Amino acid sequence: MNVGRARAGELDEVLELLGESALPGAGVEDHFGGFLVARDGDGRVVGCIGMEKYGDAGLLRSLAVRADERRTGVGRCLVERLLEEARVSKIRSMFLLTTTAEWYFSRFGFQPIGRDEADPRLGASQELRGACPDSAVLMHLRLDP
Repeated sequence: MNVGRARAGELDEVLELLGESALPGAGVEDHFGGFLVARDGDGRVVGCIGMEKYGDAGLLRSLAVRADERRTGVGRCLVERLLEEARVSKIRSMFLLTTTAEWYFSRFGFQPIGRDEADPRLGASQELRGACPDSAVLMHLRLDP
């Protein structure tokens, strides 16, 4: 498996993977430069993750792994690589919304917070403007400088 920056020609593959994973595709194209993908030995996209940047605040979004690749460490590799890139990019606070994976992201140190505690700059994200349901849990991770 190889993790790297998503290529422009992979947008449709990423959107398809998000659809298969019941994740929203709204806003993906606008922030595709912040996406990473995991590719198998044949170059097929088997996982993806994205980051929207708002100053020194980031929004982790769209973590998805193909069903036949789950429980193989692909998701973990994607999250760890994205958080590493966030630190290098001077992101100090990382946020995410989830309806099903609060337990998973807590492994990386994310903690649930109230929506009123979100960095106000995240209000520009389609995820917070309705792409994710109101029932989604907002989580936060403070990153080391």
